[in-house]
Amino acid sequence: MNPSISARFSTCLLAGLLATGSVLLPTTAQVQAQARHQPDASRAQQWRAELKSRFSAADTDSNGRLTRDEAKGKMPLVFKHFDKIDAGGKGSVTIADIQNFAVATLSLRNAAK
Repeated sequence: MNPSISARFSTCLLAGLLATGSVLLPTTAQVQAQARHQPDASRAQQWRAELKSRFSAADTDSNGRLTRDEAKGKMPLVFKHFDKIDAGGKGSVTIADIQNFAVATLSLRNAAK
């Protein structure tokens, strides 16, 4: 698998996991099979749509920001990593904050390999 495609897929995967609160990770074979059958742009688009949908459902006051309490019930992995995602200590996170956290986390994981 092309390293840049693998990195983009990993970024999309983590963002999707954060958005859905999923705790099960696919096996390497599943990831590779999905990468062969689905264009990278399509996967990224699906993850962004899922993140937006889950974020909107959790954002009960529709202000474009999630508090820890809003994240708790609808986005459990965002809740779990809330302090890391909210690095500036604002008390709320945006979709961009979640995506930035996902990219940074995957960059660290990829660098460790």
